[in-house]
Amino acid sequence: MADTFGAGRFPQQVPIDAYGNGGFRFADMSHKGSLLCLPTGMLSWDVKEAAGITLETLAPVLEAAERLDVLLVGTGEEIVFLDPAIRQAFRERKVIIEPIATGGAVRTYNVLLAEERAVGAALIAVERGK
Repeated sequence: MADTFGAGRFPQQVPIDAYGNGGFRFADMSHKGSLLCLPTGMLSWDVKEAAGITLETLAPVLEAAERLDVLLVGTGEEIVFLDPAIRQAFRERKVIIEPIATGGAVRTYNVLLAEERAVGAALIAVERGK
């Protein structure tokens, strides 16, 4: 059985082993809820639906932007367009931001991380997954 994701933070960026049932598994731990995967670590993200994706909720990502080339945004079961102000804020920091369904975002994040690319992910938890 996996340990629970303690204190809402894991100190390093790691691949995601599974997603679904309202959370994620990584580094032999489980996390219920949404997740930020950044060069500074894995963080609990208090966003439950795409409407909650704002510049404010993405503030930890913006703080780490100088260490990112790409941010994948897992928008849940469906792809949802992001507010143009969010896109502009990341463009100004030279970070490509790509909204995609959470499952696709997890798979792409794992591939880019394995290639040692400067990638981050903001992932809304979903019920159905792998």
